[in-house]
Amino acid sequence: MACNYQGKLDDSRALSDRLTAAGLSRSAARAKARLFASAAAALPVGNTADRRAFFVPGRVEVLGKHTDYAGGRSMVAAVERGFCIVAAPRDDALITVVDADARQRISFALHPPPTPRAGHWSNYPMTVARRVAVNFPEARRGADVVLAGDLPPAAGMSSSSSLIVAVFLVLADANQLPAQRRYRDHVGSTTDLAGYLGAVENGRSFGSLEGDCGVGTFGGSEDHTAILCAEPNHVSQYTYCPVRFDRSMRVPSGHTFAIGSSGVVAEKTGAARQQYNRASRMAVAVAQLWCRATGRDDPHLAAAFASSPDAVDRLREIVARAEGGEFAPAALSDRLEHFVVENEQIIPAAGDALDKEDLGEFGRLVDASQQAAEQLLGNQVPETVYLAASARERGAVAASAFGAGFGGSVWAMVETSRAETFLTGWAKAYRNRFPQHAPSSQFFLTGAGPAAFQLR
Repeated sequence: MACNYQGKLDDSRALSDRLTAAGLSRSAARAKARLFASAAAALPVGNTADRRAFFVPGRVEVLGKHTDYAGGRSMVAAVERGFCIVAAPRDDALITVVDADARQRISFALHPPPTPRAGHWSNYPMTVARRVAVNFPEARRGADVVLAGDLPPAAGMSSSSSLIVAVFLVLADANQLPAQRRYRDHVGSTTDLAGYLGAVENGRSFGSLEGDCGVGTFGGSEDHTAILCAEPNHVSQYTYCPVRFDRSMRVPSGHTFAIGSSGVVAEKTGAARQQYNRASRMAVAVAQLWCRATGRDDPHLAAAFASSPDAVDRLREIVARAEGGEFAPAALSDRLEHFVVENEQIIPAAGDALDKEDLGEFGRLVDASQQAAEQLLGNQVPETVYLAASARERGAVAASAFGAGFGGSVWAMVETSRAETFLTGWAKAYRNRFPQHAPSSQFFLTGAGPAAFQLR
């Protein structure tokens, strides 16, 4: 998570070279060098002598729709877009966060623990600060933080989780949290940190680190894992609750990702939150039905599946007989079947196909995942359905919507040699089909980039 750099943040050529060495493409590194210079220029005067710099990417979920919080697995990669952060620790407990792009500034104290503002972007940094104050009361130093980014907000690429990771890394550095025994007892690895920050976001406890208010969504730690643990030029598979590394597959040679952001806002703390949380609550409800029927105490669906060879069939029978709960049996059955298809069937086979560079089989499996999301999970909108189908029609190896759903983005794996042509045609077709989203939609190319790192 560290990248040594001895130059200045306004030396764009030297910084670009260092960012390229860290795993970014040359074009992405140049763009990030400009963002770092912009963030450095916005750091408050008088607090620049001890500044720090971090890059925190967004992520693409290749496969694993709504699986992480149920103990399942997913395949993820970092994108080459994200936040460039320049920060400086303070001698008092004040935290200031400046969005250099939107020219917005918030300010709050680390102690006493702040009360987050739901529905505002300040909810994320304030939630992080509050959890740090609760879990690590010795942390007393605030920081001045400036963010400059190129990640589309509320587009399914985890801009919210990236912001949470960014603010935590700054506060952990300012307060030397890794040197504290309490921190080391719970966060012994980067995957542990990903699990902890997932708990910060959803409000759950992490070991004996007491839970507190999250941002209002009942998600898992997939986003934080991708942001913190991604490997350049690879797709990584992880299992969750707790976070465990499974395997890493190289992006097929001669291929890259095209991203189509639909312009349909998918903000998990906004209008989409109720739908997102409904999918999460249904997974919990199925696991609870299992526990009541069997007398077991399995914490999530994946644990129930692993308990016996016939667990899936028994769960199907249990759900079909369910009465009087919050959700209709038919809805719970669809939620169960989606987890079976996505987690148990598609992801293992798709990983094998990527390993072998069997792109035809990989594309078929990704198509099945997209279909399951549309028919069983029910988290797709006409715009994302069109983007996925259109990408395949235009020759993409594979294409799928990703993230929370109910809006957001679609990834397409395409040949690098024709990626620009593909992207132009894909964007034009989408904007002709949905002209109302033309101003807010975004289309760009990205390699599988590096995980978050600090420029030291």
